[in-house]
Amino acid sequence: MEELNFIINEENKGERIDKYISNIIDGKSRSFLKGLIDNGSVTVNGKVQKSNYNVKCGDNITVVMPEPMILNVTPENIELDIVYEDEDLIVINKPKGMIIHPAPGVYTGTLVNALLYHCKNLSGINGVIRPGIVHRIDKDTTGIIVVAKNDEAHAFLSDQFKEHTIKREYYALVEGKFMKTEGSVDKPLGRHKRDRIKMAITSDGKRAVTHYEVLEQYDNGTSLVKCSLETGRTHQIRVHMASISHPVVGDTIYGLKKPRYKLDGQVLHAKTLGFIHPTKKEYMEFNSELPSYYEDILTNLRK
Repeated sequence: MEELNFIINEENKGERIDKYISNIIDGKSRSFLKGLIDNGSVTVNGKVQKSNYNVKCGDNITVVMPEPMILNVTPENIELDIVYEDEDLIVINKPKGMIIHPAPGVYTGTLVNALLYHCKNLSGINGVIRPGIVHRIDKDTTGIIVVAKNDEAHAFLSDQFKEHTIKREYYALVEGKFMKTEGSVDKPLGRHKRDRIKMAITSDGKRAVTHYEVLEQYDNGTSLVKCSLETGRTHQIRVHMASISHPVVGDTIYGLKKPRYKLDGQVLHAKTLGFIHPTKKEYMEFNSELPSYYEDILTNLRK
């Protein structure tokens, strides 16, 4: 384990300790460093403090960095639709049905298994099970996802997600027609009180904002909408659209229990992802075409 030591000077006194160490330690996300504070790996003058502790001039801050964990998820030769790749990151167009990372009961066939085979290096910030994973999309949601190859890139991208400066646009086929061509849903999301697998709109949840624009409306009572995420909570689009009586077609968790078209999962595609590149410090934007099954549905609806 590596031990880092810092002495607080006049310039930094009064800062929260979580903010201070996130500014002074490069290449680690704020959530990772906050976790070190919470588990007692950060001390002030030999004593454990909470993340809201305001540092004082002369304080001796000690940060114990854990040893990087050796990845032991099995690499698998699974074909990937690579949109872009360089030394810092890789952008993938994820297919329907692929889970992002291993979870209890699912240890093979995930995006992580495929990435470990394809990439020599992945960020270790999220540990053994989620190397390189900066953000996720659901198993049956298709589209663009960015993965970090090193800790520095991971931290830089994570901060953009945390500050909500990432551009994320999804195409969703939803139930019902709209009176207005655009709108926003600003409702907090948290875990469902009775079903912990589901998310729900809760008064004590985290703020979640989805902006939507109606692109097409069809005679069978469905609509194609573009959803732009201001925040990125778990199942955000699915819960928000259901909350305004427009659940995503095929979503049997938050929508109709008997989906149209004999679908397996929601008709939702992560079409656009835009962010500042960690090294180039330039804005980059990536787009992907709708998958063939999605296009087939729209073609039939337009007849």
